[in-house]
Parts: sequence; structure tokens; C-alpha cells
Amino acid sequence: MPRTKKSSGRKKSSGRKYSKGASKSVESAMRRRKSGTLRSGPGGKGGKVKSRKQAIAIGLSEAREKGAKVPKKKAA
Repeated sequence: MPRTKKSSGRKKSSGRKYSKGASKSVESAMRRRKSGTLRSGPGGKGGKVKSRKQAIAIGLSEAREKGAKVPKKKAA
């Protein structure tokens, strides 16, 4: 009889790091980046966002404002 692997005790996740609402905000920001309408800076007064990482950061920031469950910002 073959041996079975023991589980590590950790639950299997759905692959999502953030809440459903936060994921939608990031998805929306990525879509706006692709279409060229995502802008950086307060009130979108900065330049056009070209970086994927920056688009994700903007999406998470918008999710935080809406009150979605998102981890705290990392100290730079």
C-alpha cells in the first residue's frame, strides 16, 4: 500500500491574496492601465501609469479607501 503524504496543516487557499472587493479594484486598475486611462498622483493629476506594479499599488490603495480587507502598506 502506497504511503500518503501528511498535510502541512495549512488550509488550501483560492489563490487570492486579498479580499474579493480588493481583487476587483486591482482588476479594474489593471484594465484602466491597459486602456491608458489610469493616472498616478493625487486626483489623477500625474502622468500615465505604465508600470504593472504601480497599477496594482493604485488598485490596492483604492480598495483601502473603500474599506476592503487589504494588508497594510509595507514600509519602504
